[in-house]
Amino acid sequence: MRLFNFGSLNIDHVYNVDEFVKPGQTIHARHYQQFCGGKGLNQSIAAARAGMQVLHVGQIGAGGEVLTRQLDNAQVDTSLVDQVDAATGHAIIQVAASGENEIIVFGGANQSLTRNKIDAALATARSDDWVLCQNEINQVDYLLDKSAQAGLLVAFNPAPMTDLVKAYPLHTVDLLIVNQTEGAALTGQTEAAAIAVGLSQHYPDTRIVLTLGAQGAMYVDQQQTISVAAEPLDAIDTTAAGDTFIGYFLSELADQKTIDTCLQTACRAAALCVQKAGASDSIPLRSALN
Repeated sequence: MRLFNFGSLNIDHVYNVDEFVKPGQTIHARHYQQFCGGKGLNQSIAAARAGMQVLHVGQIGAGGEVLTRQLDNAQVDTSLVDQVDAATGHAIIQVAASGENEIIVFGGANQSLTRNKIDAALATARSDDWVLCQNEINQVDYLLDKSAQAGLLVAFNPAPMTDLVKAYPLHTVDLLIVNQTEGAALTGQTEAAAIAVGLSQHYPDTRIVLTLGAQGAMYVDQQQTISVAAEPLDAIDTTAAGDTFIGYFLSELADQKTIDTCLQTACRAAALCVQKAGASDSIPLRSALN
């Protein structure tokens, strides 16, 4: 079983600050670093480090070769990553002293994916493969439809959340993975339990995973609701924590582990991630979870 991740590839510019900059304010950053990131890249690396066979489908512009090298180093197949005539995607990230982050993303090459590219990639997939995507690429609605028509297992992480997401064919998704903010936007609810119920009612044939940061995670389907607690810790940088959770959860699910085990392993991996600065560089190896 393989994972075809149609995902973003970004160069992250990370600025450590005491507090997030406010409108009209100029502040000095305490530190600057550049990392390979993008939700797509992060999730591919997390799934690969968890032990899954991953093929990344995406696009870079000039100067984006550092991103494919990072994927290659993580044993992710990059044969379906193309270089196009567009700027490489990038992000500006503020990391506050509390460990929380705020992110501005410029899509660039990530937003020029064609339907022909999607069709060609899906044509190489087998019936037991997973397709994963986030909301940092274009053609998401087309990808979800075509993947479902091909009989593939589809996981969707609607991040960053936009108004367009509600118009996507979410009923075709096998596994919907959202955080509390995204879940609230889809349901109009704010409490975790109400969000989980609302998502399950809106998408009754879809399995739901709701990530809750320091409060852990929940899984809901028509037969069961399972919650696990997060590990208590002091976060250094929460960048890529959700991506790490998703990669590890999918890998465990593909290995037919119990849902409780999937959640616990994913939470453990995310806990290790937030104790190290950076995006893809902070994603732990499977051996670190032991």
